[in-house]
Amino acid sequence: MAILRDDPQADLILNGHPWRVAWQMSWPAVVAITLFGLNAMLDAIYIGRLLGQQALAGAVMAYPLTQITLGLGSLAGIGGGVALSIAIGKGDQDTLRRLPGTALTITAALALVYGLVGGLLTEPLVRAMGARDALVPIAADYLRASAIGSIGALAGMALNMLLRGEGRMKLAALYMGLGLMVNMVLTPLLIVVFDLGVAGAAWATNIGNAVGAWLVWRRYARGRASYPVDPYYLGLPPALTRRILRLGTPAMIMSSMGVVQAIVVFNVLSRVGSEADIAFYGAAWRIMIFMLTPLFGIMRAFQPVAGFNYGAGQWERVRTCFWTFVQAGAALIVPIWALMAMFPGQTLSLMLPGAQFSDHDLGLFRILILPLPLLPLVFTALALLPAIEQPGKATIVSVSRQLLFYVPVMLLLPPIVGVRGVYYGSMVIELICATWLFLTVTRVFRRAGGLQASEARQRPVG
Repeated sequence: MAILRDDPQADLILNGHPWRVAWQMSWPAVVAITLFGLNAMLDAIYIGRLLGQQALAGAVMAYPLTQITLGLGSLAGIGGGVALSIAIGKGDQDTLRRLPGTALTITAALALVYGLVGGLLTEPLVRAMGARDALVPIAADYLRASAIGSIGALAGMALNMLLRGEGRMKLAALYMGLGLMVNMVLTPLLIVVFDLGVAGAAWATNIGNAVGAWLVWRRYARGRASYPVDPYYLGLPPALTRRILRLGTPAMIMSSMGVVQAIVVFNVLSRVGSEADIAFYGAAWRIMIFMLTPLFGIMRAFQPVAGFNYGAGQWERVRTCFWTFVQAGAALIVPIWALMAMFPGQTLSLMLPGAQFSDHDLGLFRILILPLPLLPLVFTALALLPAIEQPGKATIVSVSRQLLFYVPVMLLLPPIVGVRGVYYGSMVIELICATWLFLTVTRVFRRAGGLQASEARQRPVG
Protein backbone atom coordinates (compact mmCIF):
# COMPACT_ATOMS: atom_id res chain seq x y z
CA MET A 1 0.00 0.00 0.00
CA ALA A 2 1.36 3.42 -0.88
CA ILE A 3 -0.15 6.77 0.00
CA LEU A 4 1.87 9.19 -2.07
CA ARG A 5 1.82 11.99 0.45
CA ASP A 6 0.44 12.56 3.90
CA ASP A 7 -2.99 12.80 2.29
CA PRO A 8 -6.09 12.60 4.55
CA GLN A 9 -8.35 11.92 1.55
CA ALA A 10 -6.34 8.90 0.45
CA ASP A 11 -6.19 7.71 4.06
CA LEU A 12 -10.00 7.98 4.28
CA ILE A 13 -10.48 5.95 1.09
CA LEU A 14 -7.99 3.29 2.11
CA ASN A 15 -8.70 3.03 5.83
CA GLY A 16 -11.89 4.92 6.77
CA HIS A 17 -15.17 3.31 7.81
CA PRO A 18 -17.00 2.25 4.61
CA TRP A 19 -20.16 4.23 5.44
CA ARG A 20 -18.11 7.36 6.18
CA VAL A 21 -16.31 6.88 2.87
CA ALA A 22 -19.64 6.47 1.05
CA TRP A 23 -21.04 9.68 2.54
CA GLN A 24 -17.91 11.84 2.15
CA MET A 25 -17.39 10.75 -1.46
CA SER A 26 -20.99 10.55 -2.69
CA TRP A 27 -22.67 13.80 -1.78
CA PRO A 28 -20.25 16.12 -3.67
CA ALA A 29 -20.30 13.70 -6.64
CA VAL A 30 -24.11 13.87 -6.73
CA VAL A 31 -23.89 17.68 -6.59
CA ALA A 32 -21.43 17.70 -9.52
CA ILE A 33 -23.64 15.45 -11.66
CA THR A 34 -26.67 17.59 -10.83
CA LEU A 35 -24.79 20.74 -11.87
CA PHE A 36 -23.91 19.08 -15.18
CA GLY A 37 -27.60 18.36 -15.81
CA LEU A 38 -28.54 21.89 -14.73
CA ASN A 39 -26.31 23.26 -17.48
CA ALA A 40 -28.50 21.70 -20.20
CA MET A 41 -31.69 22.90 -18.54
CA LEU A 42 -30.42 26.48 -18.29
CA ASP A 43 -29.50 26.48 -21.99
CA ALA A 44 -33.06 25.45 -22.86
CA ILE A 45 -34.54 28.14 -20.60
CA TYR A 46 -32.33 30.88 -22.09
CA ILE A 47 -32.98 29.85 -25.69
CA GLY A 48 -36.74 29.52 -25.17
CA ARG A 49 -37.10 32.87 -23.41
CA LEU A 50 -34.67 34.91 -25.52
CA LEU A 51 -35.18 33.41 -28.98
CA GLY A 52 -38.59 31.72 -28.88
CA GLN A 53 -40.17 28.31 -29.34
CA GLN A 54 -38.84 27.64 -32.86
CA ALA A 55 -35.25 28.27 -31.78
CA LEU A 56 -35.74 25.95 -28.81
CA ALA A 57 -37.18 23.24 -31.07
CA GLY A 58 -34.14 23.49 -33.35
CA ALA A 59 -31.69 23.29 -30.45
CA VAL A 60 -33.59 20.30 -29.04
CA MET A 61 -33.21 18.52 -32.38
CA ALA A 62 -29.43 18.93 -32.20
CA TYR A 63 -29.07 18.30 -28.47
CA PRO A 64 -28.82 14.46 -28.57
CA LEU A 65 -25.95 14.77 -31.06
CA THR A 66 -24.12 17.22 -28.80
CA GLN A 67 -24.20 14.56 -26.07
CA ILE A 68 -21.43 12.86 -28.04
CA THR A 69 -19.21 15.19 -26.03
CA LEU A 70 -20.27 13.40 -22.85
CA GLY A 71 -19.27 10.04 -24.33
CA LEU A 72 -15.93 11.31 -25.63
CA GLY A 73 -15.19 13.17 -22.41
CA SER A 74 -15.96 9.99 -20.46
CA LEU A 75 -13.63 7.96 -22.67
CA ALA A 76 -10.63 10.11 -21.72
CA GLY A 77 -11.82 11.29 -18.30
CA ILE A 78 -13.20 8.10 -16.77
CA GLY A 79 -10.45 6.00 -18.36
CA GLY A 80 -7.85 8.41 -17.02
CA GLY A 81 -9.57 8.63 -13.64
CA VAL A 82 -9.64 4.85 -13.23
CA ALA A 83 -5.98 4.53 -14.26
CA LEU A 84 -5.15 7.38 -11.86
CA SER A 85 -6.92 5.76 -8.89
CA ILE A 86 -5.14 2.45 -9.43
CA ALA A 87 -1.76 4.18 -9.85
CA ILE A 88 -2.28 6.13 -6.60
CA GLY A 89 -3.10 2.89 -4.78
CA LYS A 90 0.04 1.24 -6.20
CA GLY A 91 2.26 4.29 -5.77
CA ASP A 92 3.18 4.24 -9.49
CA GLN A 93 4.71 7.70 -9.67
CA ASP A 94 5.97 7.45 -13.25
CA THR A 95 2.43 6.84 -14.52
CA LEU A 96 1.04 9.59 -12.29
CA ARG A 97 3.43 12.23 -13.67
CA ARG A 98 2.37 11.61 -17.28
CA LEU A 99 -1.28 10.68 -16.84
CA PRO A 100 -2.96 14.15 -16.85
CA GLY A 101 -1.01 15.24 -19.93
CA THR A 102 -1.83 11.97 -21.70
CA ALA A 103 -5.55 12.30 -20.90
CA LEU A 104 -5.56 15.91 -22.13
CA THR A 105 -3.80 14.95 -25.38
CA ILE A 106 -6.35 12.19 -25.99
CA THR A 107 -9.08 14.76 -25.35
CA ALA A 108 -7.58 17.16 -27.91
CA ALA A 109 -7.40 14.41 -30.54
CA LEU A 110 -11.04 13.42 -29.91
CA ALA A 111 -12.13 17.07 -30.08
CA LEU A 112 -10.35 17.49 -33.42
CA VAL A 113 -12.18 14.52 -34.94
CA TYR A 114 -15.54 15.57 -33.50
CA GLY A 115 -15.01 19.16 -34.64
CA LEU A 116 -14.23 18.08 -38.21
CA VAL A 117 -17.18 15.67 -38.45
CA GLY A 118 -19.63 17.99 -36.70
CA GLY A 119 -18.46 21.02 -38.64
CA LEU A 120 -18.47 19.44 -42.10
CA LEU A 121 -21.53 17.18 -41.85
CA THR A 122 -23.75 19.41 -39.73
CA GLU A 123 -26.86 19.57 -41.91
CA PRO A 124 -26.97 15.84 -42.82
CA LEU A 125 -26.62 14.99 -39.13
CA VAL A 126 -29.47 17.22 -37.94
CA ARG A 127 -31.68 16.03 -40.80
CA ALA A 128 -31.04 12.47 -39.67
CA MET A 129 -32.34 13.52 -36.25
CA GLY A 130 -35.61 14.66 -37.85
CA ALA A 131 -35.01 18.39 -38.35
CA ARG A 132 -36.99 19.80 -41.25
CA ASP A 133 -37.50 23.14 -43.03
CA ALA A 134 -36.75 26.18 -40.81
CA LEU A 135 -35.43 23.99 -37.99
CA VAL A 136 -32.50 22.72 -40.09
CA PRO A 137 -30.34 25.89 -40.02
CA ILE A 138 -31.14 26.49 -36.33
CA ALA A 139 -30.19 22.95 -35.31
CA ALA A 140 -27.12 23.12 -37.56
CA ASP A 141 -25.91 26.36 -35.94
CA TYR A 142 -26.19 24.81 -32.47
CA LEU A 143 -24.43 21.57 -33.44
CA ARG A 144 -21.69 23.33 -35.41
CA ALA A 145 -20.77 25.62 -32.50
CA SER A 146 -20.86 22.71 -30.07
CA ALA A 147 -18.59 20.57 -32.27
CA ILE A 148 -16.06 23.21 -33.33
CA GLY A 149 -15.57 24.44 -29.77
CA SER A 150 -15.72 20.98 -28.22
CA ILE A 151 -12.13 21.09 -26.95
CA GLY A 152 -13.41 23.28 -24.12
CA ALA A 153 -16.26 20.95 -23.19
CA LEU A 154 -14.17 17.79 -23.52
CA ALA A 155 -11.19 19.16 -21.58
CA GLY A 156 -13.47 20.44 -18.82
CA MET A 157 -15.22 17.09 -18.43
CA ALA A 158 -12.08 14.97 -18.70
CA LEU A 159 -9.99 16.96 -16.22
CA ASN A 160 -12.90 17.21 -13.80
CA MET A 161 -13.16 13.41 -13.94
CA LEU A 162 -9.44 13.19 -13.13
CA LEU A 163 -10.13 15.25 -10.01
CA ARG A 164 -12.77 12.69 -9.04
CA GLY A 165 -10.32 9.89 -9.79
CA GLU A 166 -7.99 11.56 -7.27
CA GLY A 167 -10.84 11.40 -4.78
CA ARG A 168 -11.32 15.21 -4.76
CA MET A 169 -15.11 15.14 -5.11
CA LYS A 170 -15.75 18.47 -3.35
CA LEU A 171 -13.17 20.30 -5.45
CA ALA A 172 -14.59 18.74 -8.63
CA ALA A 173 -18.07 20.01 -7.69
CA LEU A 174 -16.66 23.48 -6.92
CA TYR A 175 -14.85 23.78 -10.26
CA MET A 176 -17.90 22.53 -12.13
CA GLY A 177 -20.04 25.08 -10.30
CA LEU A 178 -17.65 27.91 -11.24
CA GLY A 179 -17.77 26.81 -14.88
CA LEU A 180 -21.57 26.78 -14.72
CA MET A 181 -21.58 30.35 -13.37
CA VAL A 182 -19.43 31.47 -16.32
CA ASN A 183 -21.86 29.71 -18.65
CA MET A 184 -24.86 31.43 -17.02
CA VAL A 185 -23.30 34.88 -17.47
CA LEU A 186 -22.07 34.32 -21.02
CA THR A 187 -25.17 32.66 -22.50
CA PRO A 188 -27.45 35.74 -22.62
CA LEU A 189 -24.51 37.94 -23.64
CA LEU A 190 -23.55 35.73 -26.59
CA ILE A 191 -27.17 35.17 -27.64
CA VAL A 192 -28.39 38.77 -27.46
CA VAL A 193 -25.47 41.21 -27.26
CA PHE A 194 -23.20 39.39 -29.73
CA ASP A 195 -26.22 38.18 -31.76
CA LEU A 196 -24.99 34.58 -32.08
CA GLY A 197 -28.45 33.04 -31.67
CA VAL A 198 -28.61 29.43 -30.51
CA ALA A 199 -24.89 29.07 -31.28
CA GLY A 200 -24.23 31.47 -28.42
CA ALA A 201 -25.60 28.96 -25.92
CA ALA A 202 -23.30 26.25 -27.28
CA TRP A 203 -20.26 28.54 -27.19
CA ALA A 204 -21.07 29.59 -23.61
CA THR A 205 -21.19 25.92 -22.56
CA ASN A 206 -17.82 25.25 -24.19
CA ILE A 207 -16.21 28.32 -22.60
CA GLY A 208 -17.63 27.52 -19.16
CA ASN A 209 -16.20 24.02 -19.33
CA ALA A 210 -12.87 25.40 -20.56
CA VAL A 211 -12.70 27.59 -17.45
CA GLY A 212 -13.21 24.46 -15.33
CA ALA A 213 -10.38 22.74 -17.24
CA TRP A 214 -8.07 25.72 -16.69
CA LEU A 215 -8.76 25.62 -12.93
CA VAL A 216 -7.74 21.96 -12.76
CA TRP A 217 -4.59 22.48 -14.81
CA ARG A 218 -3.62 25.54 -12.76
CA ARG A 219 -3.82 23.28 -9.69
CA TYR A 220 -1.38 20.88 -11.38
CA ALA A 221 0.97 23.71 -12.34
CA ARG A 222 1.04 24.97 -8.74
CA GLY A 223 1.91 21.53 -7.41
CA ARG A 224 -1.29 21.19 -5.40
CA ALA A 225 -2.27 17.72 -6.56
CA SER A 226 -1.88 14.92 -4.02
CA TYR A 227 0.45 13.12 -6.43
CA PRO A 228 3.39 14.25 -8.61
CA VAL A 229 2.31 15.75 -11.94
CA ASP A 230 4.39 17.07 -14.84
CA PRO A 231 2.21 20.03 -15.97
CA TYR A 232 4.33 20.55 -19.08
CA TYR A 233 3.93 17.01 -20.41
CA LEU A 234 1.63 16.39 -23.38
CA GLY A 235 1.86 13.18 -25.37
CA LEU A 236 0.44 9.79 -26.25
CA PRO A 237 2.69 7.10 -24.75
CA PRO A 238 1.35 3.92 -26.38
CA ALA A 239 0.88 1.71 -23.31
CA LEU A 240 -0.74 4.39 -21.14
CA THR A 241 -2.91 5.64 -24.01
CA ARG A 242 -4.22 2.14 -24.73
CA ARG A 243 -4.89 1.61 -21.02
CA ILE A 244 -6.88 4.85 -20.67
CA LEU A 245 -8.95 4.08 -23.77
CA ARG A 246 -9.61 0.50 -22.64
CA LEU A 247 -10.66 1.54 -19.14
CA GLY A 248 -12.84 4.40 -20.45
CA THR A 249 -14.69 2.45 -23.13
CA PRO A 250 -17.53 1.16 -20.87
CA ALA A 251 -18.28 4.72 -19.66
CA MET A 252 -18.25 6.05 -23.22
CA ILE A 253 -20.66 3.35 -24.36
CA MET A 254 -22.94 3.89 -21.38
CA SER A 255 -23.04 7.66 -22.03
CA SER A 256 -23.50 7.42 -25.80
CA MET A 257 -25.84 4.47 -26.11
CA GLY A 258 -28.57 6.27 -24.17
CA VAL A 259 -28.95 8.48 -27.23
CA VAL A 260 -29.43 5.38 -29.40
CA GLN A 261 -32.03 4.06 -26.97
CA ALA A 262 -33.99 7.33 -27.01
CA ILE A 263 -33.96 7.55 -30.81
CA VAL A 264 -35.15 3.95 -31.22
CA VAL A 265 -37.93 4.21 -28.62
CA PHE A 266 -39.31 7.53 -29.83
CA ASN A 267 -39.28 6.36 -33.45
CA VAL A 268 -41.18 3.21 -32.46
CA LEU A 269 -43.72 5.22 -30.48
CA SER A 270 -44.27 7.52 -33.46
CA ARG A 271 -45.27 4.45 -35.50
CA VAL A 272 -47.36 2.44 -33.03
CA GLY A 273 -48.72 5.20 -30.77
CA SER A 274 -50.20 8.68 -30.78
CA GLU A 275 -48.80 12.09 -29.86
CA ALA A 276 -50.29 11.56 -26.40
CA ASP A 277 -48.33 8.29 -26.06
CA ILE A 278 -45.12 10.07 -27.06
CA ALA A 279 -45.74 12.90 -24.57
CA PHE A 280 -46.57 10.40 -21.80
CA TYR A 281 -43.48 8.30 -22.40
CA GLY A 282 -41.37 11.46 -22.65
CA ALA A 283 -42.59 12.56 -19.21
CA ALA A 284 -42.06 9.10 -17.70
CA TRP A 285 -38.60 8.83 -19.28
CA ARG A 286 -37.52 12.23 -17.93
CA ILE A 287 -38.59 11.18 -14.44
CA MET A 288 -36.48 8.03 -14.81
CA ILE A 289 -33.49 10.11 -15.97
CA PHE A 290 -33.96 12.40 -12.97
CA MET A 291 -33.99 9.39 -10.64
CA LEU A 292 -30.76 8.10 -12.21
CA THR A 293 -28.89 11.36 -11.54
CA PRO A 294 -27.90 10.52 -7.94
CA LEU A 295 -26.92 7.01 -9.05
CA PHE A 296 -24.50 8.48 -11.59
CA GLY A 297 -23.03 10.50 -8.72
CA ILE A 298 -22.66 7.44 -6.50
CA MET A 299 -21.15 5.52 -9.43
CA ARG A 300 -18.52 8.23 -9.97
CA ALA A 301 -17.83 8.39 -6.22
CA PHE A 302 -17.25 4.65 -5.96
CA GLN A 303 -14.76 4.51 -8.85
CA PRO A 304 -11.78 6.05 -6.99
CA VAL A 305 -12.65 4.07 -3.85
CA ALA A 306 -12.47 0.83 -5.83
CA GLY A 307 -9.38 1.93 -7.76
CA PHE A 308 -7.37 3.07 -4.71
CA ASN A 309 -8.08 -0.11 -2.76
CA TYR A 310 -7.58 -2.41 -5.75
CA GLY A 311 -4.24 -0.73 -6.49
CA ALA A 312 -3.27 -1.17 -2.83
CA GLY A 313 -4.17 -4.87 -2.95
CA GLN A 314 -7.09 -4.53 -0.49
CA TRP A 315 -9.55 -6.90 -2.18
CA GLU A 316 -11.69 -7.47 0.88
CA ARG A 317 -12.11 -3.72 1.32
CA VAL A 318 -13.09 -3.38 -2.35
CA ARG A 319 -15.85 -5.95 -1.74
CA THR A 320 -17.03 -4.31 1.49
CA CYS A 321 -17.12 -0.83 -0.04
CA PHE A 322 -18.94 -2.15 -3.11
CA TRP A 323 -21.86 -3.46 -1.08
CA THR A 324 -21.82 -0.35 1.11
CA PHE A 325 -22.22 1.90 -1.94
CA VAL A 326 -24.97 -0.36 -3.32
CA GLN A 327 -26.84 -0.08 -0.01
CA ALA A 328 -26.32 3.70 0.03
CA GLY A 329 -27.80 3.98 -3.47
CA ALA A 330 -30.73 1.79 -2.50
CA ALA A 331 -31.37 3.83 0.65
CA LEU A 332 -31.55 6.94 -1.53
CA ILE A 333 -33.65 5.51 -4.35
CA VAL A 334 -36.06 3.00 -2.79
CA PRO A 335 -38.10 5.44 -0.61
CA ILE A 336 -38.63 7.80 -3.57
CA TRP A 337 -39.44 4.86 -5.83
CA ALA A 338 -42.04 3.62 -3.33
CA LEU A 339 -43.71 7.04 -3.20
CA MET A 340 -43.78 7.27 -7.02
CA ALA A 341 -45.30 3.80 -7.25
CA MET A 342 -47.98 4.70 -4.68
CA PHE A 343 -48.74 8.11 -6.20
CA PRO A 344 -47.95 7.79 -9.94
CA GLY A 345 -50.54 10.38 -11.01
CA GLN A 346 -49.11 13.09 -8.80
CA THR A 347 -45.59 12.21 -9.94
CA LEU A 348 -46.47 12.45 -13.63
CA SER A 349 -48.37 15.69 -13.08
CA LEU A 350 -45.06 17.37 -12.30
CA MET A 351 -44.13 16.88 -15.97
CA LEU A 352 -47.62 17.00 -17.51
CA PRO A 353 -49.65 19.45 -15.41
CA GLY A 354 -53.38 19.26 -16.02
CA ALA A 355 -53.21 15.95 -17.91
CA GLN A 356 -55.66 13.16 -17.10
CA PHE A 357 -54.13 9.71 -16.67
CA SER A 358 -56.01 6.46 -17.08
CA ASP A 359 -55.42 3.41 -14.89
CA HIS A 360 -53.72 1.88 -17.94
CA ASP A 361 -51.28 4.83 -18.13
CA LEU A 362 -50.46 4.63 -14.44
CA GLY A 363 -49.91 0.88 -14.71
CA LEU A 364 -47.42 1.41 -17.55
CA PHE A 365 -45.54 3.98 -15.47
CA ARG A 366 -45.29 1.54 -12.58
CA ILE A 367 -43.92 -1.10 -14.98
CA LEU A 368 -41.29 1.33 -16.29
CA ILE A 369 -40.00 2.24 -12.82
CA LEU A 370 -40.21 -1.32 -11.41
CA PRO A 371 -36.45 -2.05 -11.87
CA LEU A 372 -35.34 1.16 -10.08
CA PRO A 373 -34.44 -0.56 -6.76
CA LEU A 374 -31.99 -2.81 -8.66
CA LEU A 375 -30.20 0.01 -10.46
CA PRO A 376 -27.84 0.92 -7.57
CA LEU A 377 -26.34 -2.55 -8.07
CA VAL A 378 -26.11 -1.99 -11.84
CA PHE A 379 -24.42 1.42 -11.63
CA THR A 380 -21.99 0.41 -8.88
CA ALA A 381 -21.05 -2.77 -10.75
CA LEU A 382 -20.36 -0.80 -13.93
CA ALA A 383 -18.01 1.44 -11.90
CA LEU A 384 -16.36 -1.54 -10.18
CA LEU A 385 -15.34 -3.60 -13.20
CA PRO A 386 -13.12 -1.00 -14.95
CA ALA A 387 -11.69 0.06 -11.57
CA ILE A 388 -10.38 -3.50 -11.01
CA GLU A 389 -9.04 -3.67 -14.57
CA GLN A 390 -11.84 -5.83 -15.97
CA PRO A 391 -13.51 -3.27 -18.28
CA GLY A 392 -14.34 -5.89 -20.91
CA LYS A 393 -17.07 -7.36 -18.70
CA ALA A 394 -18.70 -3.94 -18.30
CA THR A 395 -18.35 -3.20 -22.02
CA ILE A 396 -20.08 -6.45 -22.99
CA VAL A 397 -23.05 -5.70 -20.72
CA SER A 398 -23.34 -2.08 -21.92
CA VAL A 399 -23.19 -2.98 -25.61
CA SER A 400 -25.52 -5.96 -25.19
CA ARG A 401 -28.08 -3.87 -23.32
CA GLN A 402 -28.45 -1.47 -26.23
CA LEU A 403 -27.72 -3.45 -29.39
CA LEU A 404 -28.55 -7.04 -28.42
CA PHE A 405 -31.59 -6.26 -26.25
CA TYR A 406 -33.06 -2.78 -26.73
CA VAL A 407 -32.93 -2.40 -30.50
CA PRO A 408 -34.39 -5.83 -31.41
CA VAL A 409 -36.97 -5.80 -28.59
CA MET A 410 -38.21 -2.31 -29.46
CA LEU A 411 -38.36 -3.06 -33.18
CA LEU A 412 -40.20 -6.38 -32.72
CA LEU A 413 -42.36 -6.26 -29.58
CA PRO A 414 -44.33 -2.95 -29.78
CA PRO A 415 -45.57 -3.57 -33.37
CA ILE A 416 -47.05 -6.86 -32.09
CA VAL A 417 -48.52 -5.88 -28.70
CA GLY A 418 -48.74 -2.09 -29.04
CA VAL A 419 -47.39 0.72 -26.86
CA ARG A 420 -47.23 -1.43 -23.73
CA GLY A 421 -44.47 -3.44 -25.44
CA VAL A 422 -42.13 -0.45 -24.91
CA TYR A 423 -42.70 -0.49 -21.14
CA TYR A 424 -42.67 -4.26 -20.60
CA GLY A 425 -39.66 -4.62 -22.89
CA SER A 426 -37.72 -1.95 -20.96
CA MET A 427 -38.55 -3.59 -17.63
CA VAL A 428 -37.43 -7.07 -18.72
CA ILE A 429 -34.19 -5.74 -20.23
CA GLU A 430 -33.26 -3.93 -17.00
CA LEU A 431 -33.99 -7.06 -14.93
CA ILE A 432 -31.83 -9.20 -17.23
CA CYS A 433 -28.90 -6.76 -17.06
CA ALA A 434 -29.16 -6.45 -13.27
CA THR A 435 -29.10 -10.24 -12.89
CA TRP A 436 -26.18 -10.52 -15.32
CA LEU A 437 -24.11 -7.95 -13.40
CA PHE A 438 -24.96 -9.46 -10.01
CA LEU A 439 -23.69 -12.86 -11.16
CA THR A 440 -20.59 -11.27 -12.72
CA VAL A 441 -19.67 -9.32 -9.58
CA THR A 442 -20.32 -12.32 -7.32
CA ARG A 443 -18.03 -14.45 -9.49
CA VAL A 444 -15.30 -11.75 -9.51
CA PHE A 445 -15.30 -11.46 -5.72
CA ARG A 446 -15.32 -15.23 -5.26
CA ARG A 447 -12.28 -15.63 -7.52
CA ALA A 448 -10.49 -12.73 -5.82
CA GLY A 449 -11.12 -14.30 -2.42
CA GLY A 450 -9.77 -17.63 -3.60
CA LEU A 451 -6.67 -15.96 -5.04
CA GLN A 452 -5.98 -14.09 -1.80
CA ALA A 453 -6.36 -17.27 0.22
CA SER A 454 -3.95 -19.10 -2.11
CA GLU A 455 -1.36 -16.32 -1.84
CA ALA A 456 -1.69 -16.32 1.96
CA ARG A 457 -1.02 -20.09 2.10
CA GLN A 458 2.09 -19.69 -0.09
CA ARG A 459 3.65 -16.97 2.07
CA PRO A 460 6.49 -18.19 4.27
CA VAL A 461 5.71 -18.18 7.98
CA GLY A 462 7.80 -15.79 10.07
